[in-house]
Amino acid sequence: MSTLSGLQQVAVQAPEGVWIPRDDRAKTHDTMTLREALLESSNAAAVMLQQRVGARPVIQLAKDFGVPNQPDVPSLALGSGLVTPLDLTAAYAVFPAMGYRWRPRGIVSVEDADGDQVEYIHVDRRRVLSEQVAFQMVSMLQDVTRRGTAASLQRFGLPMEVAGKTGTTNDSRDAWFVGFSSSVVAGVWIGFDDPQTIRSDASGSRIALPIWADFMQRTAPRLPGKPFARPGGLRTQLMCSISYHRALDGCPSYVEYFKDGDVIPSQLCELHSGSLKQRAERAVRGLLSTIGQEIRGIFR
Repeated sequence: MSTLSGLQQVAVQAPEGVWIPRDDRAKTHDTMTLREALLESSNAAAVMLQQRVGARPVIQLAKDFGVPNQPDVPSLALGSGLVTPLDLTAAYAVFPAMGYRWRPRGIVSVEDADGDQVEYIHVDRRRVLSEQVAFQMVSMLQDVTRRGTAASLQRFGLPMEVAGKTGTTNDSRDAWFVGFSSSVVAGVWIGFDDPQTIRSDASGSRIALPIWADFMQRTAPRLPGKPFARPGGLRTQLMCSISYHRALDGCPSYVEYFKDGDVIPSQLCELHSGSLKQRAERAVRGLLSTIGQEIRGIFR
């Protein structure tokens, strides 16, 4: 999984001057993995990622997901573009659909008084992501609901695997939660038609997430979710959930998924001791790394 460095120095040249995204966590975390940044809703990481990828590809991908007309501005990474709840919810459906965008249908079919079907609205879908990338996003969004900004979802005891993301705009004018199981995708938006602060402590996790959880509880008997199916073409690696390096014995850990072309981390966790064999391996790797740096210094 990719890592973003230099988060404490994120500054963007905008038409109105230099813009620095507000992000208290970046003051203490200069380097974050994409998973960690998503878990913590890091503004600095989101802006840096857009700067590295480029705004145009981000805008095109949003359009492919069914979210058109997004502005070419640095703050796009933080959701400054306008989007309807329907479009955003439909965009999130791409992930559990393993890369397919399904165009929303208000009416599926029409029957006459005799029960004969007189009209059927066909499914309109097309692939916009690979299965592997879609599942990587599912995995990260699952983590958001387990130990990230939506971790409070655990107290609702939902009877299925879920994933999703909170969202809160400036001055608490909008609160969002969009999430999904393998069978249901739902979005909750709270705000005023004439934008104003909902209340001082309003956030997606506080006021939108509980509504979403209640809805998912009610739909579970009719649309039970199954575990998210992992596609082929992915390699797994056990990672420490604190250091985000390769896990040792005793590390609190999670499974990271890597597709072809991804760089699989080799650094072992330095925060936990591990077994005697693992400590020896870590020491040898550190020595080899030091020797390599000294050799490179000689030939500079």
